[in-house]
Amino acid sequence: MKISIGCDHGGFLLKEEIKKYLINEGINVLDKGCYNLDRVDYPIYAKDVSIDVSTGVSDFGILICTTGIGMSICANKVKGIRAALVGSEEASKLTREHNNSNVLCLGAKFTGKDEAIKIVDIFLKQKFDGDINKNSRHIQRVNLIKRMEEN
Repeated sequence: MKISIGCDHGGFLLKEEIKKYLINEGINVLDKGCYNLDRVDYPIYAKDVSIDVSTGVSDFGILICTTGIGMSICANKVKGIRAALVGSEEASKLTREHNNSNVLCLGAKFTGKDEAIKIVDIFLKQKFDGDINKNSRHIQRVNLIKRMEEN
């Protein structure tokens, strides 16, 4: 599995903790920045990670800023991205299971390291219901989302 991860200055410290965890789990991590606490513009990193996911360079993306909101907004502008701002383990499970989300967004101000790692772990392990059940109602819903991108 390959994960692209990115952040702005508000998410830098949490990104570094998540990156360490992923590498220790044997996951290939592409760090798209930022690389320190200097102030940066989050849309740059959201775009880089989202393009990696949409083009198949990475299986999933993880984006972190202070609230996660800006990253989520930006990531969802890239065709093929279903980014979810997640603040709980249950939401992490459901966004993968129901929405087949491919980019996880976290808010460093609201999500501590231990909780973030649990959320990431669930996000990466949870299967999309449509991959398990070919008659899943969630396949139709994800397809409706994909059609919205065509307009």
